[in-house]
Amino acid sequence: MMCNEQCYSLAVEKLLNIQPPIRAQWIRVLFGEITRILNHIMAVGCHALDVGALTPFFWLFEEREKVTFRGECDSGRNDPGARRRDGGNPSTAADSLLQTLMFVSFFIPLSHDMQMLTNNRIWKNRTVDIGVVSAEDALNYGFSGVMLRGSGIHWDLRKSQPYDVYDQVEFDVPIGSNGDCYDRYLCRVEEMRQSLRIILQSLNKMPEGEIKVDDAKVSPPKRSEMKRSMESLIHHFKLYTEGYQVPPGATYTAIEAPKGEFGVYLVSDGSSRPYRCKIKAPGFAHLAGLDKMSQGHMLADVVAIIGECPTIHTYVVAPSGLIANS
Repeated sequence: MMCNEQCYSLAVEKLLNIQPPIRAQWIRVLFGEITRILNHIMAVGCHALDVGALTPFFWLFEEREKVTFRGECDSGRNDPGARRRDGGNPSTAADSLLQTLMFVSFFIPLSHDMQMLTNNRIWKNRTVDIGVVSAEDALNYGFSGVMLRGSGIHWDLRKSQPYDVYDQVEFDVPIGSNGDCYDRYLCRVEEMRQSLRIILQSLNKMPEGEIKVDDAKVSPPKRSEMKRSMESLIHHFKLYTEGYQVPPGATYTAIEAPKGEFGVYLVSDGSSRPYRCKIKAPGFAHLAGLDKMSQGHMLADVVAIIGECPTIHTYVVAPSGLIANS
């Protein structure tokens, strides 16, 4: 996801002691919230499909494909997005900004149409009081993101430890009260609406200016310069073949990814390659609590619980020994 690239770039920029231009930070925030919507569409749509609701899956994924196509037009790739660069962004994303505004205008009515699922009695029977996680258990298991906020804990790194320009946008952090699958679902739906607020603010507040740092040791030359300057062409070639030296040091950088706290631990020995790079994905902690959340429920309820445990890939060993992938 693009927000994962953002976390890695922030870690490298800490070691380099550089800060991207303000326009680049706004672009990062905008695409980070687009990624959050894409992720929550995947989570809600697939969870509804697993439980037995087919229509929300088709509705949501139709909008998701529109967004992924716009990202593909902007970056040239679909998965991963490749929208991040250490020290800034690769392009101004002018066309994508206009397309993003069009997406928001279409997605706002759809976010309100989720009441079809929210008030559905079958959906509530399958999710209310299922997979309850208390606030104490959520903290003990190291949960983050919706899994933590669904249990009533107000914790969001965008608020508590803001990065880029998250301290300049206004948004609310939805929290649950019961800590069950239904509360976590409601948190995701509301987070999509809050992401729309942040996207609109990013489009309105984004200033003109540079999109990457003015440091030749980190940023490649512009394409127009490479066509008329041999020195710029050599600079581009050496930068992409040899990289750049990062001062020795260590850092841990975390962001509020759609699934929870995504962290990158980097150790540099002064070369152009990390001496150590460790990735902290939120899904492993969530999967560790599956046994606790499944106790006392039917086997069919495990499907609903897995759908509300945001992991990259979830593997469940069934009693028969077979491995199911959700």
